[in-house]
Amino acid sequence: MKFSKKATLGLLFSLTLIVAGCGQKSASDANTSSAGAANPVSTESEAAKLNVQVSFYPMYEFTKNVAGDLADVHTLVPAGMEPHDWEPTPQDIASIEKADVLVYNGAGMESWMDQVTGSLSNASLIQVEASNGIDLLEGGEDEHNHGHEDSDGTDTHDHADESAGEAHDHDHTDEATTEEHDHDHDAEAEAGHDHDHGGLDPHVWLSPALAVKEVRNIEAGLTQAAPEHAEQFKQNADAYIVQLESLDRDFKAAVKDSKRKDFITQHAAFGYLAQEYGLQQVPIAGLSPEQEPSAAQMASVIDFAKEHQVKTIFFETLVSSKVSETIASEVGAKTAVLNPIEGLTKEEIAAGMDYISVMRQNLEALKLALNE
Repeated sequence: MKFSKKATLGLLFSLTLIVAGCGQKSASDANTSSAGAANPVSTESEAAKLNVQVSFYPMYEFTKNVAGDLADVHTLVPAGMEPHDWEPTPQDIASIEKADVLVYNGAGMESWMDQVTGSLSNASLIQVEASNGIDLLEGGEDEHNHGHEDSDGTDTHDHADESAGEAHDHDHTDEATTEEHDHDHDAEAEAGHDHDHGGLDPHVWLSPALAVKEVRNIEAGLTQAAPEHAEQFKQNADAYIVQLESLDRDFKAAVKDSKRKDFITQHAAFGYLAQEYGLQQVPIAGLSPEQEPSAAQMASVIDFAKEHQVKTIFFETLVSSKVSETIASEVGAKTAVLNPIEGLTKEEIAAGMDYISVMRQNLEALKLALNE
């Protein structure tokens, strides 16, 4: 896949104009705005709305709550698909070409982004990097060097940085929030780093406190696209941020007096959450959920689980739980879901789940695991 990705994207770019010229329906239009139901046929009133394309589910959730009924928001990555390895089709590229605003997480989550946007002729497209201005974490190479704790649960190493790596200075100017960025990832792709996010941890949305910052960046981008609606965008953002701040307070209260501060998770998606609330993430695999842990990594996690009497091994919904189940079986633990919210399943959509409700499920799962 790493060998073919660059060539594949190049071919997609050459096909994009053909697809757009043929007037084929965009693949994103086949998704629901929440990644499930087909989009309705546009009416005259809808034509005045902003056309906003977003990369994957959390960006949809944040954008839709800020935009309200002032924009049609479409998700590129379909429901139930793991977004790390997703690549756009010619129809997706044509949809981006026609958009007013493109919202993406950044921090290398969308490894295809620079190459796609560099091929567009839509000079008026406003690009919103939601993670702009956030201190990003390095995707630490020593994720499986878990150290040891004293009998009272106090770690003898400083894991504040190790749980997800060290902070990275993500210093952009304010204007860069909504402008095209000149990042050259070609060398990385040629070196075989297609899905390592350039060494940065992109999972900022899993910290409610950082989600607030992403919402504000999205608000700024939509305001740039439709300044006449600036006040409404602000009101919508303010209302949603009230929910995020409530979630943040509940996480802080839940972990304050918990019996333990460590948790084992399927892949290293929870570094920002761990850092925010003074926890230690012990990931089985790296930043990509498709990454297979080595035998040494598996052994390290098993040793940690046994030494610290871990009773729960977390897995996630969009990828196989086999590795987590193997470790749980080895150490006599149970498994439970800790959802990185990289996308909702069709079942979750049907049940009316959203970012807030899934994060509250995560909170309850963590509370149980941290107090066993």
